[in-house]
Amino acid sequence: METATLDFGLSDDEIRLLAQIASGVTADVAARKLELSARTLRRRLRNICDRLEVNTPIEAVVWAARRQLI
Repeated sequence: METATLDFGLSDDEIRLLAQIASGVTADVAARKLELSARTLRRRLRNICDRLEVNTPIEAVVWAARRQLI
């Protein structure tokens, strides 16, 4: 999966973050599971959304799912 994530500009950590959001947990729970602060998680999500040119984290999850990254 490494090459797939590089093609799309997402790191393995970013894919794990999107997978957590896709699982339906809240941002706070996802942050704890990933050992991040909630603020850091939100900032990383915003960065992912900006790079993928989508408006919401859910759109980013759909983007990743359609490409079979999560």
